[in-house]
Amino acid sequence: MYLVGLTGGLASGKSTVATLFAALGVPVIDADAIAREVVTPGSAALAEIATHFGSAVLHSDGTLNRTALRERVFHDPAQRRALEAILHPRILAEMHRRAAQLDAPYCLFMIPLLVESGQTEHVDRVLVVDVPVALQRRRAQLRDGLAPEFIDAILAAQSDRATRLAAADEVLNNDADIDTLRHRVAALHAKYLDLAGRDR
Repeated sequence: MYLVGLTGGLASGKSTVATLFAALGVPVIDADAIAREVVTPGSAALAEIATHFGSAVLHSDGTLNRTALRERVFHDPAQRRALEAILHPRILAEMHRRAAQLDAPYCLFMIPLLVESGQTEHVDRVLVVDVPVALQRRRAQLRDGLAPEFIDAILAAQSDRATRLAAADEVLNNDADIDTLRHRVAALHAKYLDLAGRDR
């Protein structure tokens, strides 16, 4: 299976791009969705998180308290790395397991922190959805109602734009209307079909 890693910064439009690829018949495997699945009650990952971070990151019903966990790791790089060490291998293994079951020329691995987590080696191509930082901020405020200081903190936890672009095989500029974006996605789809065909 030819794997294209889809990534991008905050409010860059990754989900919109993934939806457009899916409309063309491309399977999309979403790391964030799997991240929620691997921490269900009774899972090994949730038990390890509770052991490391304590019961304060659990709700009374035993489910993960995402808000409490986010507060624990957001401003502490060491704790964030500890959480990533618990989750990332499990998420990646599940993504590869699902990819192996697909019958398609290629699929997208949608991984928001693909570059930051050093997982680019696990995909054949890196597709970065890119927008100017000012547009990121504006979209994040409009979409999520985030305060400027919280947006700053999220951006600080992600790779800077230059680092992300340097890791890209392809850059998809999402600075125009949806029809323009759809045409850009279609062009990339044709390219990936060609690359996947040559890889077989």
